[in-house]
Amino acid sequence: MTLAFAGSSAAAAPTPSATAHSHDGGGVPAGKNGDNGTVKIHRSTTPVADRRNQPHVCSFYLDAFGFDPAQSVSWQIKSWPPTGDRTVAASGALSLDSNGTGHTADMGLPDGHYKLLWNFQGEKGFAKQKVFWVACGAPTPPPTHHPKPRPSHGPKPSPSGSARPSPSVPPTTPATPTVSPSLAARAGFTPTSRRARPVTLTRVGPGHPVE
Repeated sequence: MTLAFAGSSAAAAPTPSATAHSHDGGGVPAGKNGDNGTVKIHRSTTPVADRRNQPHVCSFYLDAFGFDPAQSVSWQIKSWPPTGDRTVAASGALSLDSNGTGHTADMGLPDGHYKLLWNFQGEKGFAKQKVFWVACGAPTPPPTHHPKPRPSHGPKPSPSGSARPSPSVPPTTPATPTVSPSLAARAGFTPTSRRARPVTLTRVGPGHPVE
């Protein structure tokens, strides 16, 4: 039968899954996985042993864990939509230690959205990737100091108000000269007169009265 022949020929063909999981020594050595390891975004204040990823940072660094010993790494950070245009904002290289760990120095970027591309020696797939935000915010301006005016040590101004009027002085009346009675009798007016009347004296001979 035709069905019998088809079945026997299909049974003879090897399946891919059987060869992929074979332990005949043709697989990848257990000690060298190539794409093992991970990289994290860390705030500059986070310890290097911390394995958390922190996608919202200001000053930051890149921290690698679990890679092969002494692997060489090259990395790029690109500005990324919605705030960026995919241009390279920062790049560098790093040699990991014998434990497959390592980290960069602290760095800073303008506020915005970014993407990390982490390539390493012996990788068999795509670069490790992380997206993150940089948001430092505007610094708070220091308070403005307004110096207080210093008190003046000059003479104090006199209080406002109307000046007191000086006491009025009555007009001076010329004093009337006082004439002694003897002089008044000789001049021909009484002492009560205030103004002397002119008197004409006529000298006559002896025995005649004075007019």
